[in-house]
Amino acid sequence: MFHTQSDVVFIKGLKVEAVIGVYEWERAITQPLLIDIALETDISRAAKSDDVTDALNYKAVCDDVSEWCQAIKAKLLEHLAGQVADKLLTKYASHKVTLSIAKPTAIQEADAVGVQITRHAAASSDEPAVNHADNHQSNDV
Repeated sequence: MFHTQSDVVFIKGLKVEAVIGVYEWERAITQPLLIDIALETDISRAAKSDDVTDALNYKAVCDDVSEWCQAIKAKLLEHLAGQVADKLLTKYASHKVTLSIAKPTAIQEADAVGVQITRHAAASSDEPAVNHADNHQSNDV
């Protein structure tokens, strides 16, 4: 069966204060990060039921991403983005995540600098998209 996924739950402009950077002075302070997240997921159940328990909880996503960014204390945005994307795919029922993380105060002459990545959940047979394990490998049927 041909599967396409066009439903997206998104978060735009999540503000997080976190330790990020390679320089010693950056390791001693927190800096603002602006995070955009697009989680490709099936929202049809929530659309029919109008029940929050059938929806991907974007408040929980925001809380988790904030906590992870603060805990990881990455040197590179690339590392932070990869870690957060992997955690999102592991914890939430999503087929694909696109994540951008910007440092708005890093370069005075720029509004912001940052990275954007897209990661896909591991493909499995005709099962619904649910992340079953931390290792992103297909489960035996």
